[in-house]
Amino acid sequence: MLGGTDGVWQAGTPTPTGSPTPTESAAETVGQFLPPWIPEWTIQGVLALLVLVLAYYTSRTVRQVFGRRIARRFQRPSVTRTVLRTIQTAILLLGGGLALQILGVPLGNLALSVTVFSAVAGFVLAPIIGSVVNGLFVLSEQPYEIGDMIHLSDRDIYGFVEDITLRYTKIFTLDNTFLVIPNGSVRERDVVNYSAEDARTRLTLDVQVTYESDIGEARTLIEEAAATVDKVIEGGPDIRIGSARYPAKPTCYIEAFADHGVNLRLRYWVTEPYKLLTLRSNVQTVVWQRLEDADVEIAYPHSHLYFDETSGEMQVSVRERDRAFGPEPSPPRDAGERRED
Repeated sequence: MLGGTDGVWQAGTPTPTGSPTPTESAAETVGQFLPPWIPEWTIQGVLALLVLVLAYYTSRTVRQVFGRRIARRFQRPSVTRTVLRTIQTAILLLGGGLALQILGVPLGNLALSVTVFSAVAGFVLAPIIGSVVNGLFVLSEQPYEIGDMIHLSDRDIYGFVEDITLRYTKIFTLDNTFLVIPNGSVRERDVVNYSAEDARTRLTLDVQVTYESDIGEARTLIEEAAATVDKVIEGGPDIRIGSARYPAKPTCYIEAFADHGVNLRLRYWVTEPYKLLTLRSNVQTVVWQRLEDADVEIAYPHSHLYFDETSGEMQVSVRERDRAFGPEPSPPRDAGERRED
């Protein structure tokens, strides 16, 4: 307790045996300008709170001042956010340590307690540490970046990467929902990135026409129909993927000779992968309209039955009672009994 009129520590407060720490000196200095009836713990609490508030606003100021420089340095939003979060966390931890010193909490005992707690609760912290390690791998391997459109094959989910942290990846799905996935499970999934290097994506459409159709005309009409759809690449230089090159314009090939018709496969490139279902629907609509007015018929499963002299004969008879009242119900039979008509 602070007491007396000379502004010094009175009885009730342990007399320090050595030189006072900077935090104790600060508390003593502040206590000299305050009324003697204010308790010591109040001064320490206020100073600790001020340190925490100062650390919080300092971390925000550092983020605003150095954010652009760090972004230009790394040129990746995910890495930039991770570095800024690390700096902010370090400043807040430093402020928390100073606040604990002001309150008189021995940091050595606190560190020992944290170590013991970590050893006891290791099975709880292990998944978190694993997620952080996997987060570092995600940031270094760069399978996707903030803003990329990805597809989770196992759950058939399309979405945009909203944020990447050391623990999880946040995905904003096309169903207007958020999906938070730990980085450990992300690395074990099959993730399709539609925005990695080149946003252009190749799609396919299978059309089966009858054998009586003009196959050449069908291929030409399908290619021309796809080229007229918006967002479909009409032509130009070949698109290079690795060491291979593929034609940019829509191309239609004979894929197989099936039982009910000829399978034609259309391959076409789109400039934006963000509305794949709409683009597929538009292409199929135009193809249907073009083939409907041409000498081309889309095949469907059907069968022809032929009866000739080699097919044999089948005896059919109808009794009068069956005509009037319907067939007489059959008596129950045992499971292994067979009935011959």
